[in-house]
Amino acid sequence: MTHPATDAPPPPQEAVGPLMRSLSVLRALSTGGGRQAVGDLVRATGLARSTVDRVLSTLARLGYVRVEGRDAVLAPGLLELGNAYLAASALPDRLGPAAERLADALDESVSLAVPDGDGVRFVHQATRRRAMSLAFRIGDLLPAERGAPGALFAAGWDEDAWRRWRERRAADPTDAGFPAVPPRRDTNGGTGGPEHPGADFASRVEAARTAGWSLDDQLIEPGLVAVAVPVRDPRGRPVCAVSVVSHTSRLAAADLPAAVLPRLRETVAEMERALADPVPPRPVPEPAATRHASWMRASKQELGPEFVESLARGLLTLTAFGTGRAELPLTAVAQATGLARATARRALITLEHLGYLASDGRLFRPTPKVLDLGFAPLSGLTLPEIAQPHLAALVEQVHDSASMAVLSGTDIQYVARVPTVRIMSVNITVGTRFPAYPTSMGRVLLAGLPPAERTARLTRTALTPLTQHTVTSPERLAALLEQAGEEGYALVDEELEEGLRSIAVPIRDRDSRVVAAVNISTHAGRRSPAEDRDAFLPPLRAAAARIEADLRTAGRYLRIAAA
Repeated sequence: MTHPATDAPPPPQEAVGPLMRSLSVLRALSTGGGRQAVGDLVRATGLARSTVDRVLSTLARLGYVRVEGRDAVLAPGLLELGNAYLAASALPDRLGPAAERLADALDESVSLAVPDGDGVRFVHQATRRRAMSLAFRIGDLLPAERGAPGALFAAGWDEDAWRRWRERRAADPTDAGFPAVPPRRDTNGGTGGPEHPGADFASRVEAARTAGWSLDDQLIEPGLVAVAVPVRDPRGRPVCAVSVVSHTSRLAAADLPAAVLPRLRETVAEMERALADPVPPRPVPEPAATRHASWMRASKQELGPEFVESLARGLLTLTAFGTGRAELPLTAVAQATGLARATARRALITLEHLGYLASDGRLFRPTPKVLDLGFAPLSGLTLPEIAQPHLAALVEQVHDSASMAVLSGTDIQYVARVPTVRIMSVNITVGTRFPAYPTSMGRVLLAGLPPAERTARLTRTALTPLTQHTVTSPERLAALLEQAGEEGYALVDEELEEGLRSIAVPIRDRDSRVVAAVNISTHAGRRSPAEDRDAFLPPLRAAAARIEADLRTAGRYLRIAAA
């Protein structure tokens, strides 16, 4: 997801070659949409198959990639790299709430974007759900000339920046290096999106400089229009742009500025006050902080030559940054990662050469390019997609079916399932609904509700006996829900169906709210309830913990849909 480089400088002598080669594999996997055949990665990078295998083995150890058969797949853990940049920038944390309020007030999609070379990269999206709505993701990169924010940022370009922009346009006439946008027509009449949106870019930049705002009249694709205003830091430098995005079916480009600019300018003023707040944000410890030099030594011992230490060091170096850690000197990075000072220095120099870090000679800071490492392909993750590989591993371990469900009114609805292969097995598909009260997942989901909401749902529930074992007493059910909340699990024995036993645990999000449940289903005739509890509860809780870890990482800056 990077545009063609021109006049790329040679790497400095201190650059780490294996780290550079390894990152090319991760970039190729990201550009390929997050899933690629390993053979395709070999061809895309020009590296030996053994080298690519070692890189993927290391990325899998880090929790950034899964290898599924012949394919490599980006994993949710990779989002911690982009999270480090977003937290260090403080833009989503400080400005995101105001963007959400603006989207609610205008009933239009609102984006935050930052400059990235001669492109524009999204760092926050407050999207309105419509048949025709904004489809860009956090991390997507657009050419500066294809949208409203680019003209605002280009107002500050020097002649070298304009030269690089012209060279990029000449080298990539259809914007093939920007997969987030439809291709545009080239000078030979090729088909695609808008024709030559860069032809009048200089004049649009001048207009934006004079007006203080910029208009996108279908520069990205037909029908899509937007107005953008820069957000400046206390020194007057534009650090990002806020765009209000609409569709010509709602507002024509000529009408959009008058409709949204007054409220948009109020929001920008609010955002600039937030950036001027002298109170620094409290540093937030990240899970990656627990993986440092000692973890790498253990990984090297276990995996041997299949573990590329330089790759692990470089990527863990990026996680040293975060909230309250926007810029760090070499010493602080070495301390945070447990690396030797010389090792950390070489990793930082390599990452700076590749564009993932910038420095003033003493302090290093992550750049928006970090989002190139898989953030956009992973931005559409749903909770079932996060859970599915962990459920599959659980089934392989316990040899019984595992599922995930969410609460829907007074029912549960299955959103993920991995069946086991037995002569006698539980036949349930994704989308299946059951009453919540006689199911293990329903009970942990009900137990996770605030008391008033739980009472309201139970009041609407007809406690019908489905088998001779179904609990239908409101008092008994209330006691079982209290017990499930206290013990963190529920075991239901033949209450939904004769012969069916299941045990479930909750899934909690970053705010400790119960958002789903996972269970193991089995035939009641094989063992006693106590034996099933002892056999299933530990691996079930371990799988839930892995799902929650991925959900915490993915949910920091993304909205994770339940289905």
